[in-house]
Amino acid sequence: MADTRERFIDAATRAFAERGFYGTSIANIAESLPFTKQALLHHFGSKEKLYAEVLTRISERLMRDLAAAGTETSDASERFENVFVNILRASLENSDDTRLLMRELLDNKRRAESARTWYLAAFLDTLTDLARDALGDGAPARSLALVYQLLGAINYFVVSRPTLAQMLGAKTFDELSTAYEHELRSLITSRLGVADEP
Repeated sequence: MADTRERFIDAATRAFAERGFYGTSIANIAESLPFTKQALLHHFGSKEKLYAEVLTRISERLMRDLAAAGTETSDASERFENVFVNILRASLENSDDTRLLMRELLDNKRRAESARTWYLAAFLDTLTDLARDALGDGAPARSLALVYQLLGAINYFVVSRPTLAQMLGAKTFDELSTAYEHELRSLITSRLGVADEP
C-alpha cells in the first residue's frame, strides 16, 4: 500500500512539474500508471489533496537535505555556503521538484489568497536564519532577499538545463555545468564579504 501511494506521488510530481497544478488532471496522472483515476481518488480524495502530498514530500526532503548540509562546520559563513551548494546538487538530482516549485510560484496566485498551509515556510525560515548568522546582520528582510536571490539563481539554472544543453552544445554545456558550482560559491563568498553595506 505504501509503495502504491509513493508511485502515485511520484507520477503526480512529474505531471505537476510538466503541466502545473491547473494543467494537470487526475486522469493525466493515472495515464502514466497501471491504475485508474478512481484508484487515485480512493487514496487521496481530490487533486488538491494529492498536490498537498506532493508539496509535503518535497518540503520534507528539502528539510532533510538542509539538516544534513549544515553539520560539517561551525563557521556560519561556511555553513551557509555548504547549504546552498547542497541545495544546488539536490535540485539537479530532483529537477522535477524544482520545476514543480517554479510552477507553483507562477501559478499560485489564485490559491495563495486562501492557502492555509505554506509548505516551504519552515525551509525558508531556516535558510533566512542561516543567512542572518552568516551576514552577521539582524535584518530579516536582507537575509531573505539574499536567500531568494540564491534560490532563484539555482532554480533558473536547473530548469533551463535542457534548453541550454541544446542551445550551447554538449561540450560548452558540460563546461558550464562544471563551472556553475564554483561560481555559486564565489557569489556567496563575495556577498557575505560585503554584509555591512546597505
